[in-house]
Amino acid sequence: MAIKITKSQTLKKKPVDESTLGFGKIFSDHMLIMHYKDGQWGPLEIKPYGNLELDPACCSLHYGQLIFEGMKCYSTKEGLQLFRPRENFKRMNRSAERMVMAQIDIDIVMEGLKELLRIEKDWVPTSKGTALYIRPTMIGSEAFLGVHPSNEYIFYIIVGPVGAYYAEGFAPIKIMVEDKYVRAVAGGVGNAKTAGNYAASMKSGLEAAKKGFSQVLWLDGKERKYVEEVGAMNMMFVLDGKVITAALDEGSILPGITRDSVIQLLKKKGIPVEERKLSIDEVIAGAKDGKLSEAFGTGTAAVISPVGSITYKDQTYEINNNKIGKITQELYDELTGIQTGDLEDTFGWVEKV
Repeated sequence: MAIKITKSQTLKKKPVDESTLGFGKIFSDHMLIMHYKDGQWGPLEIKPYGNLELDPACCSLHYGQLIFEGMKCYSTKEGLQLFRPRENFKRMNRSAERMVMAQIDIDIVMEGLKELLRIEKDWVPTSKGTALYIRPTMIGSEAFLGVHPSNEYIFYIIVGPVGAYYAEGFAPIKIMVEDKYVRAVAGGVGNAKTAGNYAASMKSGLEAAKKGFSQVLWLDGKERKYVEEVGAMNMMFVLDGKVITAALDEGSILPGITRDSVIQLLKKKGIPVEERKLSIDEVIAGAKDGKLSEAFGTGTAAVISPVGSITYKDQTYEINNNKIGKITQELYDELTGIQTGDLEDTFGWVEKV
């Protein structure tokens, strides 16, 4: 497959101190782009990173036809590698189906992504805890005012070096249970990685941040009773020796790639894991009687995020004395070890660039 490549004539200055990278603020010199029109995708192109030209009536700006993904490229002793990238693109196609958007050819997009990464290889940071973040995005680009799916789409990928998602790094965070606002509802688009889900979470997230919390723990949209996601992560609780996470069957929760990886790791380690409805009352009861020994979020950005305390109805409950639990630490070490090439990948998750 031919990829049109236009190199940037003016290269950006790369970060020198990787300890100050932060997350999502720096982008590389080039981007991958592809256009859909008349029922088919055009050729892939790699060109200098730059603005998109959109008509003011572009449907994604008015009706929210916008989906995206998030994955990382890691620098290892043997070169660059990706972690389960095809699962991300499969999920993108599922999001596209839910949002009535065009499907991508995963093999073609993977070839384009790898070529982009080869061109931008010097942007991949090498310090512990860093990676090159990859953001594939698709937007409805047809210009019209009227509620119906677009007939034209733009698919593009941008990349940039990142450090820890949270300023505190791998350390217990404080979360607030949100019992007023909801992120998504059963039968809605909570299981699609679409922009509106994140827009819906911002008000509560800002209010929680003002109170000193790192994230919001969402409850279900119908009864405000069952725990769902935490911020932009899937949530897991260690209750009475079992790891419990919300089931995906009602479609209000994003099926995380990291979530699935953690479940597979737990099963391999012989640790009981359940995917089921879990009420906030059961969580709080466990915090009170000591059966709740650990809690953590899972996601691409933070990988594993330990939770040190949960605040519900103005009452705060510490978990494991606000320390990282044994299972949480082991999962983080094993998952990041596989991602960075420090541990053997026995699952077939790693894909070399």
